[in-house]
Amino acid sequence: MRFEGKLDKWNDDRGLGYIVPQRGGDPVYVHISAFPADGRRPRIGEVLTFEVEAGRDGQRRAVNVQRPGHKLMRTTHTPEPRHTGRGARSWAGLAVAAVLVAGGVYAYTHFWRDSNGAASSGASDPSAPLYSSPAPGGYRCDGRIRCSQMTSCEESKFFLANCPGVEMDADYNGIPCEQTWCVSGKER
Repeated sequence: MRFEGKLDKWNDDRGLGYIVPQRGGDPVYVHISAFPADGRRPRIGEVLTFEVEAGRDGQRRAVNVQRPGHKLMRTTHTPEPRHTGRGARSWAGLAVAAVLVAGGVYAYTHFWRDSNGAASSGASDPSAPLYSSPAPGGYRCDGRIRCSQMTSCEESKFFLANCPGVEMDADYNGIPCEQTWCVSGKER
């Protein structure tokens, strides 16, 4: 059974929040994985439709979340029917593959270093902290930018100090992930 409600609370770093049902009742927990993979981030106050199931801990949670007016897409894994003919899906798959290959070539030519350690021709600053091999501690910049993607305080400190575009220091005090990994300056 589908319910309608509004997103009341959302923590983008952790990828979770609560939906308040339109017909009343307790807020329902929702995880980012319940949303459609359409690239749109959840917004507080957004009207949503959803189904409810019990989680592992018995807490009610929203699943198969949709935005009204969009095609209903199930977020749980269901096998898709096999198509034998070629059509729009095969062209879409080819387009996605082409974009992935182009992105890989761009990343390789602009960000990776050759085996001698020299910067590739696309790198503008040879002293920039771009690591092709892990730095001391075993970490390297790999595109992760949020606290929810880190595994320790030490790792989040490395990313904050060395990697571009990270979003881990909300209060700009130099301590990353204070609500998850580096709680009150102590490591978790």
